[in-house]
Amino acid sequence: IYVFILGIDFKIKTVELQGKKIKLQIWDTAGQERFHTITTSYYRGAMGIMLVYDITNAKSFENISKWLRNIDEHANEDVERMLLGNKCDMEDKRVVPKARGEQIAREHGIRFFETSAKANINIEKAFLTLAEDILRKTPVKEPNSENVDISSGGGVTGWKSKCC
Repeated sequence: IYVFILGIDFKIKTVELQGKKIKLQIWDTAGQERFHTITTSYYRGAMGIMLVYDITNAKSFENISKWLRNIDEHANEDVERMLLGNKCDMEDKRVVPKARGEQIAREHGIRFFETSAKANINIEKAFLTLAEDILRKTPVKEPNSENVDISSGGGVTGWKSKCC
């Protein structure tokens, strides 16, 4: 599964769903404008996209609409999208109300979670939910296989399964 999270960092995370091991390939650009021309090429192969904003930073939330438009323009029509409001452990510094995140997610028909990478709140849940949503619409070609890699749906050509 290609999961694209808005410098560019690449990670692989393996999760187990429905008795199968699913390899998530995660490309993180941190939403930086200088990566805009590169990121649009990543959209084409993405099966899932997580848009992450910082609940303590209004500008990061304001950029979500722009990123959603970019996804509509450049990603596959059936790409799974998810909105995450990060740093929910910093309630005392919150500037983006949870209701605003819920509203934009509702308007675009996408899932929404508030998360905290630091306190490990809803991180696993977000990844598993996105992987489940992708798996639900992805036919598995080898029904007898214990390990399923559904990452071959496109994306960047010429890269290897291991980073660096």
